[in-house]
This record gives sequence, structure tokens and C-alpha cells, in this order.
Amino acid sequence: MKKMLTLFLIIAIAPLIAGFYGILNDQLTYTLSPEYYTKFKFYQFGLMDTSNEAIFPNPRLQASIVGFLATWWVGLPIGIILGLIGLINKGYKRMLIITIKAMFVTIFVAFITGLIGLAYGKLYLTNTGVNWWLPENLIDKENFIAVGSMHNFSYIGGLVGLIAGIIYSIRQKKKQL
Repeated sequence: MKKMLTLFLIIAIAPLIAGFYGILNDQLTYTLSPEYYTKFKFYQFGLMDTSNEAIFPNPRLQASIVGFLATWWVGLPIGIILGLIGLINKGYKRMLIITIKAMFVTIFVAFITGLIGLAYGKLYLTNTGVNWWLPENLIDKENFIAVGSMHNFSYIGGLVGLIAGIIYSIRQKKKQL
């Protein structure tokens, strides 16, 4: 019974952890390319009506909102999958500890993959060009593309990170034997 309650707790907190990661990630990427938000993400997430550029008194707050909205939902399937795998552990306490650590493994891999995407965007895509929509009045095209690449890679990193989190969980179970 306690393990089932722990499973529900994991499923409940995973979106919050993912959303918090999104907030931190978008604070970093906002620093690198404010235009990615003021000319794209703020509109994409419905924080502004269509215009040339979204201007807010504190745009980092809106970047935080975008970060949370873009990632909380990814935490839900991650929490379900890692939580179900966590059931292999002896006891609810160990299940919770191992599964939370597996979530942080997932986040770490997603972040590193995002950084790879940033480098790929900066070193390759900015030279070859992209077939994405780019705002007409873009001033810093290079960083806009690099941040877009980082965001795309981060979602791939979430999947790869989930696999790493699963492997971590299973290895921790094998250590118990």
C-alpha cells in the first residue's frame, strides 16, 4: 500500500520537477537570446497577441512561465514510467529515493544534450542556415538559432535521459541483490 502511495507521490511531483527544470533552462536561454522569447516563445505560448516584439516590464517572469509550460507535461510520463520501474525496489523509502535520483539523472542528460544542441546550433546551424521560421526583424540571428537548437535537443535529451534514468533504477535494484 505504501509503495502505491509513493507511486502516486512520484507521479505528482515529477511534473513539478520538470517544470522547475524548464524555468531554469529558459532563464539560461533567455540570457543567450532574449529575442527567442520576445519574438517567438511569448507568442507561441499565448502570453502576447501577434506583434513585432513582446515587451514586458519583467520578461524573465514570462520566460519562467514559458519554461514551466513547456516542460511540466514531460514530467508526467517520466514520473509514470520511472515510478512504475521504481516498484522493483524493496520498500517505499528506497523506491522514492532511487526514483527521485533517476529523475535527476534524466534531467542531467536532458541538460547536457541541450548544451550539445546549443553548440551544434552555434557552430553548425548558424553557418548552414535553418528551414525554421525566423522573425523578419531578428537582430541576433545566430543566438536565436543556437537557442532554438538547444530547445529541440533538450526534448530529445528528455527521452535519452529517461532511458538513462531507467538504467540507473535497474542498476540500483541489482545492487540490492
